[in-house]
Amino acid sequence: MSLPSLFISHGSPMLALQPGASGPALACLAEQLRKPRAIVVVSAHWESRELWVGSAAKPDTWHDFRGFPAELYQVQYPAPGEPQLAGEIVTLLARAGLATQLDTKRPFDHGAWVPLTLMYPQANIPVVQISLPSQHGPALQRQMGQALACLRAQDVLLIGSGSITHNLGELDWQASPDRIEPWAQAFRDWIVDKLTQQDHAALDDYRRQAPHATRNHPSDEHLLPLFFAAAAGEQFKVEHSGFTLGVLGMDIYSFK
Repeated sequence: MSLPSLFISHGSPMLALQPGASGPALACLAEQLRKPRAIVVVSAHWESRELWVGSAAKPDTWHDFRGFPAELYQVQYPAPGEPQLAGEIVTLLARAGLATQLDTKRPFDHGAWVPLTLMYPQANIPVVQISLPSQHGPALQRQMGQALACLRAQDVLLIGSGSITHNLGELDWQASPDRIEPWAQAFRDWIVDKLTQQDHAALDDYRRQAPHATRNHPSDEHLLPLFFAAAAGEQFKVEHSGFTLGVLGMDIYSFK
C-alpha cells in the first residue's frame, strides 16, 4: 500500500519546543505510517520565482526567524538530503512540462524541520525540499502533486507544510485554547467541505468563493502546499483539527 500525502499546518516555530496538541498528533500519525525511505516537503517558507529542488547531501538547519527564545536556535535537524531522489524529482517534473533546477546549498527551513522534529525526531530519513513559486497559485501546485504522486508507491512521503489559516496580524496571544474566531472557523470548515466533496474548481477559486479568504490568508503561500498534497492523493481525511492563538489553524490532513 502506498504512503499518503500530507498537509501539515506547522504553526509557529515554537511548535518544536511547545508542541501542544499538534505534537502528539504528528507523532501518532508517524507511528501509524510505514516508515518512509525518504520525505519530500513543499514548504511555505521557500518562496521562489523559478521551481527549485534541494539537492544538498547534508542540508543545514536554518533558523529562518527572529525574536524567539535562544533555546529554539539550538534545535538542529541533521537529516541527510538525497541528491539521487532530487534528480528523479527533476525528471518527473520535466515530464510534466515543469522546468526545474537543482539547488545544492539550500538548508531546511522551519516549515520543513519543525514538523519533522515531532514526526521523526531521530532525523534518520532523507529529506528533499521543493520550492514554492507562489505567484503561479494553486495550478502549479496541483501539477507538481500529480507529477510526484507516483513516489508514494516507492515509500516516499510527500508533505505540504503550511497553515490552514495564516493571518499573523490577528493572532491573539491571550486567547484561551478553546477560543476560535468565527471567521477563521468558517474558512477552515469551507476548505474541509470542498476537500470532502473533491470540489477542485471551488478550491482553486478559494480567493473569491471561500468565506473571509483574504482575512485568513492575506497572501497565498501558506495555503498553497495544501494543493500539492491534495493533488498527490485522493481519499481525504482530517487527521487533526484545532486552533491556537484564536485564529491560527493547526489542521493536519492526509490524502490516500
